[in-house]
Amino acid sequence: MDRKSVIVLVVSFALILLWPKMMNQLYPPPPKSTNLVTTATNQLATTNISAPTIAAVGTNAAAIPQIEKDAPEKLLVVTNDNALYTFTSHGGALKFIELRKYPQTIDCEKTNAGPQLMASLNRHAPAPILALTDGSVAEKGSFNLTRSGDTVRAERTLASGLVEIKEFQISSNYLLSAKVRLENRSAQTIVVPGHELVVGTATAVRTNDAPMTLGAFWFNGEKAVHVDEGWFANKTLGCIPGTPREEFSGGTSNVVWAAVHNQFFTLAVIPKEAAPKMVSRLVVLPAPTNSITTLAPLKAIQTSLAYPSLTLTANQGMERQYTIYAGPKEYNRLARIGDDLKNKLDLLMNFGFFGFFAKMLLLSMNGLHALGLTYGWAIVAITVIIKLLFWPLTNASTKSMKRMAALQPQMKAIADKYKDDPAKKNQKTMEFMKENKVSPLGGCLPMLLQIPVFFGFYTMLQSAIELRGASFLWACDLSQADTVAHIAGFPINPRPLLMGVTMLFQARLTPMSPGMDPMQQKIMKYMPLMFMFILYKMSAGLTLYWTVQNLLTIAQMKLTKTDPTIGQTKLVAPAKPKSVTPKKKK
Repeated sequence: MDRKSVIVLVVSFALILLWPKMMNQLYPPPPKSTNLVTTATNQLATTNISAPTIAAVGTNAAAIPQIEKDAPEKLLVVTNDNALYTFTSHGGALKFIELRKYPQTIDCEKTNAGPQLMASLNRHAPAPILALTDGSVAEKGSFNLTRSGDTVRAERTLASGLVEIKEFQISSNYLLSAKVRLENRSAQTIVVPGHELVVGTATAVRTNDAPMTLGAFWFNGEKAVHVDEGWFANKTLGCIPGTPREEFSGGTSNVVWAAVHNQFFTLAVIPKEAAPKMVSRLVVLPAPTNSITTLAPLKAIQTSLAYPSLTLTANQGMERQYTIYAGPKEYNRLARIGDDLKNKLDLLMNFGFFGFFAKMLLLSMNGLHALGLTYGWAIVAITVIIKLLFWPLTNASTKSMKRMAALQPQMKAIADKYKDDPAKKNQKTMEFMKENKVSPLGGCLPMLLQIPVFFGFYTMLQSAIELRGASFLWACDLSQADTVAHIAGFPINPRPLLMGVTMLFQARLTPMSPGMDPMQQKIMKYMPLMFMFILYKMSAGLTLYWTVQNLLTIAQMKLTKTDPTIGQTKLVAPAKPKSVTPKKKK
């Protein structure tokens, strides 16, 4: 490889790594809004809690319940086998949920000798789950919390005579049922303005979780609509800053459910009767602190169900019922709940366009695990099975590329002969290829047929909670990068390095397309290193799949290369038109 090719590759890799910082310098983001609203505390206490500041991105403040400045917060905790549910008197709702079977972080080095923190939903959020906000319903005043068995009741009476009552029934399978009731116990008619019912806030489980894993969903009975931080940022091509969006809304009395989620956990609220509208806003939570430094503020997405105003006459009441799911994004569990409630809750997995393949691969991985394989070996086994299924296609692709390479001199001669007549050149080239029974699509079509499987595998491995905490060889968590050490703060991830080496070797064995410029051929051989940079911090499960796939492809190419019949093409010259002897005139 000459010096110019090396320089081009080095510059390309540097641009990939430095592109985000360059864009921030060339197109600095607009200043953050100073519109601040105060909320309940992020700390667990029962009296005199100071309120942190929550910044709403844009002019629309986050929907939060109003409380008296010095009103003490009272907490009530209910526990079952799956979770700890913490209720608050500030908003009379569910403050956050801690999942007992899922640790907040996977401690690979076992450095934490104390009790392991649990993964949580809605922690540090501006508002508790099912808090009513806006209008007279959000008047100042704390709730009275009571408990009877697995039922929690929150009640308060406002100065207008409006009584707000909520009941939460803890169930199994990460489910709760809830009732929200408004009663007019006065002698006058009360008009309740339009208000929102908070679904929850999508917050990161760990402070270093990628913001792109956060999002909100709503389902209209036919399809699920997803919104994430990228939608609010509104960047062109994902990097050039645009005008940030302030609020996302959807629904015309057809909101079957709304949900917020991070990478592996979700919180969904399912009304018994479809809600009129849902609203999502991007909020910035206070920066977390540790014993060493203060980290950057965390972004989160708050979602609510929006309801119009209503009129309650004297002694009239109104009740709404909900089902809440707060737990892991586990496909089998969500599918069963969705079948029971007939609402396709499994769409929360967000498998995307190639969802069919992602589901099949996930079910296959879980099936192999049920037979006794670890998840790491299950990924290896699925990769081998897929390779065997596609073996005829990839074999045909390799043969076609070798045949094309054998015909290259004749095709180049045709191109030189008709270089001044492109239409004639294409016609003669296609005729020559047809007579020699080769196709320009022969090398590409088999590879294109494998793309849905690849993207399905990619999506499945990125969202499969089964891989969280699953170990394989030196990787203790297949859902994260397999970092074994740090050098000057840079993580050392062996598996992406192995993947890059196998991709580089595979590129050297792959026959180049006929007619490709020599410089392009050199660049194509080293282009796989770009994927190593892109996937360097991806999950160990994904890089494991890709590495095994590369090794199997290399083995197949080696076997194909040893077959003496492959690549041998009996040249068929273009047919010459038959001469016609003119008839003699009588």
